[in-house]
Amino acid sequence: MSLFTLRWGIISTGWIAEQVVSDLLVNPTTRGTNDVVHKVTAVGSRSAEKAQKFIDEFLNGDSTVKGYGTYDEVYVDKNVDAIYIGTPHTYHYTNALDALKAKKHVLCEKPVTCNASELRSLIATAKENGVFFMEALWTRFQPLTKEVKELIDSGTLGLPVVVHADFSVDFGIDKLPLTHRMLDPKLGGGAILDLGPYPLVWTILALYEHPANKRTKPSNVASTMYKTPITGVDCNTSYILTFSPKPSTGSTLAAQAVLSCSMNVASPNPGVTIRFEKGTIIIDAPIYCPLRYTVQYFQEGKPGKIAREDTRTFEYVGSGWHFQADEVARCVRDGKLESELWSHDKSLLEMEIFDEVRHQGGYKFPDGIEKVLLPMHG
Repeated sequence: MSLFTLRWGIISTGWIAEQVVSDLLVNPTTRGTNDVVHKVTAVGSRSAEKAQKFIDEFLNGDSTVKGYGTYDEVYVDKNVDAIYIGTPHTYHYTNALDALKAKKHVLCEKPVTCNASELRSLIATAKENGVFFMEALWTRFQPLTKEVKELIDSGTLGLPVVVHADFSVDFGIDKLPLTHRMLDPKLGGGAILDLGPYPLVWTILALYEHPANKRTKPSNVASTMYKTPITGVDCNTSYILTFSPKPSTGSTLAAQAVLSCSMNVASPNPGVTIRFEKGTIIIDAPIYCPLRYTVQYFQEGKPGKIAREDTRTFEYVGSGWHFQADEVARCVRDGKLESELWSHDKSLLEMEIFDEVRHQGGYKFPDGIEKVLLPMHG
């Protein structure tokens, strides 16, 4: 198979774009990837100077990379195949829409949009223009995650029953400027959109994707949140998802996920525990890119009594962001419009859950932030 090169345009020059671009430069053979390679050909920022500074710092001053002072110039650049969007949450919809309309493939940072209605619009636009579109839920593509998924689906541990997962970061919110992305409601601030995708990705992998569930959505979402008096965004959010057997879909899975995220305390370790009929999978923090997990196998006929434990440790060259880029490259090469590993229905489920969590918590965005409005709750 000949080597396929995907040419990337980078939108925004913030911290997360620095991480992704640094990983795009890592030689793919260091991770066993021999069929695709990545080339950054354009960077867009709010000024040409900022774009050039980014190229100098993170792309070794590569003179073949174009630096643009607008995003639109990146979208129309004929040397760009795919766009990576690393702007704040509330800009994702507009940036992705513009890129898709320019017939560019798009990898959009998580959370992919502010609500499910915006996401439905983007998915429709991607299909109309015949281009690939995916949320950058990078955790799903890492080798550890794929191995855990294989173990779950093998049935060795029986059916999953309860998932516990938390992702939290102590941002020192009392000292942050009110315009910081975590505090500003105009930027979709708060814990649920920024931190919430990580507990949820493990739930989607373990429960929603489970063969016994037949891609059946949770039968119930129950949540509660504490909103910081500083700006009114959610500081601490907990949410429980219930998956129930459903004859109309063929699902036979009965399971729950107890999930939480906070922006004023550090994450616990382990960060994810998946409890099965015949054992437990324990995943070390940080849950966005874990490097170790442990499997506890119960003695036959003695639930909870551990017969043996296996621990697996991983090492990556780079920081783990490049695995999702490899997936995008392969999908584009093969003419796919979505990834099977993190397909559109999973991002839609994520955004529908977050919409419901915000609704139950009474967290409304300021007027004009949501570019496509949600249907009214009855």
